[in-house]
Amino acid sequence: MSTSLFAHRDYRLLFTAQVAALFGTGLTTVALGLLAYELAGGNAAIVLGTALTLKMVAYVTVAPIAGAYAGLLPRRQFLMALNGIRGAIVLALPFVDQIWQIYVLITLLQIASAAYTPTYQAVLPDILPDERDYTKALSAAQLAATMETLLSPMLAALALSVISFHWLFVGTGIGFVISIGLVMGARVPDAVVGDGKIGERLAAGLRLFAATPRLRGLLGLNLVVAAAGSVVMVNTVNYARDVLGGDQSGVAMLLAANGFGTMLVALTLPRILDRRGERPVMLTGAAVLVTGLAAAIALSTAPTGQWSWAAALTTWAVIGAGTGLVLTPTGRVLRRSARAEDRPALFAAQFSLSHLAWLVTYPITGWLATMAGFTTTWVTLAVIAAVGTTAALRLWPSDDPAEITHVHELGTTDPAILSDAVEIAPGRFQHTHTYVIDRNHPRWPSGVPAMA
Repeated sequence: MSTSLFAHRDYRLLFTAQVAALFGTGLTTVALGLLAYELAGGNAAIVLGTALTLKMVAYVTVAPIAGAYAGLLPRRQFLMALNGIRGAIVLALPFVDQIWQIYVLITLLQIASAAYTPTYQAVLPDILPDERDYTKALSAAQLAATMETLLSPMLAALALSVISFHWLFVGTGIGFVISIGLVMGARVPDAVVGDGKIGERLAAGLRLFAATPRLRGLLGLNLVVAAAGSVVMVNTVNYARDVLGGDQSGVAMLLAANGFGTMLVALTLPRILDRRGERPVMLTGAAVLVTGLAAAIALSTAPTGQWSWAAALTTWAVIGAGTGLVLTPTGRVLRRSARAEDRPALFAAQFSLSHLAWLVTYPITGWLATMAGFTTTWVTLAVIAAVGTTAALRLWPSDDPAEITHVHELGTTDPAILSDAVEIAPGRFQHTHTYVIDRNHPRWPSGVPAMA
């Protein structure tokens, strides 16, 4: 990561605050699974599946609205208040003794998180006006999230060797307190939202997804990631404890193996992307995820033996690697699919639409695993992942150039963009440039016209 990016004091403080909150949330993920197992035992998958479904409902419904309205409130105070709310809720979780209390607290926690994320994202272009710095900041956010998936379970595994999992919630609370202090020290400019812009912001990103072939393919890939990732997020605690006979540290180690697979890919992928492009890499990731699900199905049907832990760790790492192959290039796909001014709306749409896929798979994973067992559940998820992979293959054409030759009709286009165009027929002008959906290009070209 470029040192010039972190020379921005306000960005440095906000990024560190985000990292502190991320690691706190990661510890909560481990602790929540163990709390669900303590309260529900063999039904922990139902509890986790329901809790995580509530999380996705909050993300899908609250995040885009919060993103659209993010500029109406003093943003620094709003970010601090949201971290304070999240910290207070997490500190209340160790005192939970009823399952319904988990649902209430997790719903409130995720509503606050769903409001925090788009607000934080909306701040970045204001404190980083340079396009290159903003792009690097998006990459840094992805790297931080990936690091959290690896390191949080590892830290949890080390901590759980000497303390009860209840203390992980305290660690989370400390993370949010640190985050509040860092945000307090940053200068966060307030935004001004013009009249009549809210509805446009809510719809702009969705229009881009509907009209851009590669983004329609990304929807299928989101489904693949959610299908495989749900096994890790929902079923790990029951599989590690009930099938493998492990303890709470074993749960954390399986989650760490998944994070290790993701991190390994994230560190080695940039050079490959420059040579191969996003589509082959991401479709390979989808194939790896389907393979990981097939391996999980094989594990669920095989007798448990000395090799079981090694096989499970490998399978969880394979799923992590496939996840990294899909998610790491996603930002690049989004960036080249919209004008700079439309990118915040596109990123917000991806945030909601990707979580919508998890909203489908989380309840399936939690409830079906409890009622029908791991094999039936994982076969169902493998079918969903195969459908998503097939959709991505069909919707995202293999021929996907950045620059496309296309024709404009006179009177339907701003004449200023036709300065380099060639008139191929009366009132019809043709030119070639990087093509994204915008006001002058509302539809994707169906073919490349021949020059007259």
